[in-house]
Amino acid sequence: MAQITLGMWSTHGPILNTTPEEWMLRVINDKRIRHWFRNKEYSFEELAELRKHENFIEQFTLEERTRRHALCQAGVAGLARLWKEAKPDVAVIMGNDQRELIQPSMQPMFTVYHGADFWQAPMDETRAAKLPIGIKESEWAYRPDKPVVWPGLPDLAELVFSMAEQENFDFAASNAWPDTGDHHHVGTPHAFSWVIRRIMEDAAIPILPIITNTFFPPNQPTARRCFEMGKFIGKVIKAWDRDVRVAVIGSGGMSHFTIDEKFDVAFLQALEDRNSDFLCSIQQTTLMQGTSEMRNWIAAAGALFDTSLTGSTLDYVPCYRSEAGTGTAQGFVCWR
Repeated sequence: MAQITLGMWSTHGPILNTTPEEWMLRVINDKRIRHWFRNKEYSFEELAELRKHENFIEQFTLEERTRRHALCQAGVAGLARLWKEAKPDVAVIMGNDQRELIQPSMQPMFTVYHGADFWQAPMDETRAAKLPIGIKESEWAYRPDKPVVWPGLPDLAELVFSMAEQENFDFAASNAWPDTGDHHHVGTPHAFSWVIRRIMEDAAIPILPIITNTFFPPNQPTARRCFEMGKFIGKVIKAWDRDVRVAVIGSGGMSHFTIDEKFDVAFLQALEDRNSDFLCSIQQTTLMQGTSEMRNWIAAAGALFDTSLTGSTLDYVPCYRSEAGTGTAQGFVCWR
């Protein structure tokens, strides 16, 4: 029978894939949008006033950004090294779509990919021109230099659908990435391709992608529903009649675009303590904007808490870029 032998949680965003100088390109967007912080929404100016006592200016000097950039790269390298040591046969990746494939006209809460394979390719100049500044500079981490096809796990997906009928889960099904037409994206969503490119280092094993709508109202799942979904997937893996070692990965997070170290540290402690009550009680208004991707971590926890795996946080690195405390917090966790 299949056995879960590796668990990983990792951030995947542009700060991991751009230079310390390029981090600041996203401040333009930070100042343009409103920000969720501790269940309330603020303008950039309001947030800067609210958090001025935290003195973020000292935390985003070029020297400090350079130091934290190095810590991030060490965290990614650490996960890649542990991945090689563990040698899993297949992987289940809990990720999300950020209007890369799934559009408002048809937006499932959970989608299971059941195709035999899926693809990724370089982005053409027309699409690349549509990417926001500070995002297009990071595309190398999500896309190879030439088109590739990565293996799927259709037999595991079929078991998910079969068992879901008895477990009160209703998954959307996808057997090919939809054609998004005249759009900024093509191919595999970055939550999945980043794991393949930077943790697997392009040596993809068969993968079951599970897409959760973390970002977009009105049908974002609750934290509890994400945990229950992950727990169900763990049950499916245990029932899978294949002699394989399975890795389960939560891709995304941590708090952003406003960093909340208090929340992140409490979350990491909850993982270490297998504290499902904490994870399941996180409010919807906490899981907003980029922090919403922590739903993928919660889903992975649902699958991993019932295993005998143990591990710890490799590192936690809050990467600030403004006086309002905007940026992205990076986290790297492995259980073996």
